Amino acid sequence: MNRFDVIIIGGGIVGATAACALGRAGVRVAIVEARQPVPVDQQKPDSRVFAITRASERIFRSLGVWENIASQGVFAFTDMEVWDAAGEGMTHFDAAELGEPCLGHMIEPRIIETALSEQLASDNHITRFCPARFKTVDTRNESVTVTLEDGQCLTASLLIAADGVRSPVRAALGVKTRDHDYRQTSIVALVKTSEPHRDTAWQRFLPGGPLAFLPMQDGWSSIVWTLPTAEADRVMQLDRDAFHAELSAAFANRLGSIVDSGERESWPLRRMHAEQYVMPRAALIGDAAHAIHPLAGQGVNLGLLDAAALAEVIVAARQDDRDPGALRVLRRYERWRRGENLLMMSAMDVINRTFSNAQSPLGRLRNLGLSLANRSGTLRRLFMRHAMGLSGDLPALAAVSEEVSSSI
Repeated sequence: MNRFDVIIIGGGIVGATAACALGRAGVRVAIVEARQPVPVDQQKPDSRVFAITRASERIFRSLGVWENIASQGVFAFTDMEVWDAAGEGMTHFDAAELGEPCLGHMIEPRIIETALSEQLASDNHITRFCPARFKTVDTRNESVTVTLEDGQCLTASLLIAADGVRSPVRAALGVKTRDHDYRQTSIVALVKTSEPHRDTAWQRFLPGGPLAFLPMQDGWSSIVWTLPTAEADRVMQLDRDAFHAELSAAFANRLGSIVDSGERESWPLRRMHAEQYVMPRAALIGDAAHAIHPLAGQGVNLGLLDAAALAEVIVAARQDDRDPGALRVLRRYERWRRGENLLMMSAMDVINRTFSNAQSPLGRLRNLGLSLANRSGTLRRLFMRHAMGLSGDLPALAAVSEEVSSSI
């Protein structure tokens, strides 16, 4: 029997972040991951990128992995422009307005995963079981027991499920979810435009869904084009030249013509929220707990805040000689994060329904809202601060220092 303090199933970005946060505090962690790590230079470029907020950046800095991530390739974007295809409404966000060097960073998932994997390997408090899959989970006693497919048994005070939106662990624990099919699919790809992106993230709201151009190195952008699923299926079948033409038209040629593109991928969109984040001896984080519409790129950032918050709760419990797997301890994490995540999910749903709609009364309303946000410096700054992770009930790993806070 392998004994640990915490077992994490799922070694992706969120699970690995939780493991690093716990390991640095001296917590003995077992992390179970099905995929064998692959060096970043042996992986093909990701079509999809993550818009990492300043709060997520601070988490990575606190864990000592940011320098490694930055050395592999990040792109800081300083501005964001949002406009409605059905009217004149628009708003512009500028990091300089808050005295910040950037709004966030565009980073390929493989770069973050590699940096975290190297950090896991360097921490002697963390034991990796990889490649490995769990077979059974038993949370009925004063500890949790996980049996792996190869027959090994792991035991700990707490099990953390970080194994994605389809989460076999969540299913094994019997946790129910509330689901909604958006009937939309996002097409992602790397594209190069004839005009420079000016370090700006661009988003145009179309009746079928938003179209985002996210700036990357060397004049490339990562697009996230959300369409009704049947329309997305059609676009995925277009040849290269036809795809370039339709994409340029959908973006109103804002950055000129599309001159090159990489492989396209498609991602069907569903909202999912677990009815509970915790139970005795177990907790859910990241996509195992919630899946959100991608229009604001908040999914992975919410998961990273989950990981940092749960680690903080666990470490505080251990310092007070309390059982970190006890339900009364885990409830603090659930109260902290479930409401925050639900608020963001609801906000994204309202925006998606309002903007992905051709009805003229809604068109006038959303154009008025965008114009008002653009004219009101106070409203714009409040939105930016929250989206960047400069405000709110943040975990210590993500919090702005008092010195920085006083200057904002």
